Amino acid sequence: MSRRAARPAATHCPCGHSRPYEKCCGRLHRGEATAATPEELMRSRYCAFAVRDEGYLLRTWHPRTRPPRVEFDPALRWVGLEIEDTTEGSAFHTTGTVTFRARYTDGGRPDALHEQSRFERVDGAWVYVDGTFIE
Repeated sequence: MSRRAARPAATHCPCGHSRPYEKCCGRLHRGEATAATPEELMRSRYCAFAVRDEGYLLRTWHPRTRPPRVEFDPALRWVGLEIEDTTEGSAFHTTGTVTFRARYTDGGRPDALHEQSRFERVDGAWVYVDGTFIE
């Protein structure tokens, strides 16, 4: 069983949308819905890192690149997500990319992860394949 941090009490989901977590990424994390696009999956995965939902991260990772587990650094706190670009990823595609900047603090020091992530459909569902860091 995965260990999860307390669910966000804020009125906005950690993914950046104005909806509450329970009606936004929470429904994906609970398995009540699946991501319709790579961007929606990217946002929900970012949120899963923020709330430390290892089970969701592993379920939405491509089987050929999925690690055995996800280790959360207790010093990291995810504080914001900006989607910069998306390619493909519609109902007619089997692949897509999302370029994003995820802001975090590490022991109180601000930093950011800038990445272009690749996504594929597996059995009809979008999954994260891998990413390339952008400097």
